[in-house]
Amino acid sequence: MSEHNPFGTMHATTIITVRKDGQVVMAGDGQVSLGQTVMKGNARKVRRIGKGGNVIAGFAGATADAFTLLERLERKLEQYPDQLMRACVELAKDWRTDKYLRNLEAMMLVADKDITLAVTGNGDVLEPEHGVMAIGSGGNYALSAALALMDSDKPADAVARRAMEIAGQICVYTNGNIIVETLDAA
Repeated sequence: MSEHNPFGTMHATTIITVRKDGQVVMAGDGQVSLGQTVMKGNARKVRRIGKGGNVIAGFAGATADAFTLLERLERKLEQYPDQLMRACVELAKDWRTDKYLRNLEAMMLVADKDITLAVTGNGDVLEPEHGVMAIGSGGNYALSAALALMDSDKPADAVARRAMEIAGQICVYTNGNIIVETLDAA
């Protein structure tokens, strides 16, 4: 157990994004775990942000930290409208150099009609190579499942949902309460 947290380690979640056939989809489960305890089963970790909800964001990690980062990203999007990459790079710079932000424990996936990115506290802003990216404790399971399904005739939302279902069957920190957001891609 952590000396700061009497419940033990907080485990992440599973968030996946799939870009396929003119759609970008982000899906996440609703489980919040603290140690071996499920604290909540229906958290909303995928949401629309930005002007007109034109960006989808999903987070894994400490919830309060993630909300802090989402608020910062929204401010960057106001500063750099319709420039998701620039907003994310500026957020990553702040996250890496700001003494307060450096201690935040979360990761984010973000997507708009043009680009999908993962943003980390290490200063990383990464774009997926094959249209699929996943984070969180079940991220590698969801990523593997989605990559296997990308050549199928399933649309992006079906790929994301099935990948989340598979991750939920393997990862004890991922449940079947799946939230999905979709945008038309460029």
